[in-house]
Amino acid sequence: MATWDEVHRIAMALPEAEERSPRDWRVKGKGFVCERPLRKADLLELGADAPSGPVLGARVADPGVKEALLADAPDVYFTTSHFDGYAMVLVRLDEIGSAELEELVVESWLVRAPKRLAKQYLDATGRPPAAT
Repeated sequence: MATWDEVHRIAMALPEAEERSPRDWRVKGKGFVCERPLRKADLLELGADAPSGPVLGARVADPGVKEALLADAPDVYFTTSHFDGYAMVLVRLDEIGSAELEELVVESWLVRAPKRLAKQYLDATGRPPAAT
């Protein structure tokens, strides 16, 4: 079960990350993860499937990555029609494991970071670039 403190720790460890407002993390002004409370329309759309716990919004590389996450772990990842065609996935924070959360936050940061900054991070960490 992940927490907002864990999201904060992971996000703020990334180069040039900032928390613009509570639970809204950005790199060079571009949001990569944030709290995304469900709105009335979301609750109506999701019905009984609406999570009752905290919801994290995370940018992904493209809608195909989003669809893969939704298919692989529907108990963790979900979306609403508001995000149709948009490269963002919603995450049940209380259902995602720590390692998976870290991977998601870092990948979200890589998607939004300037290419030079992302390359510097990948080179420094020895982490391979995400498959696209």
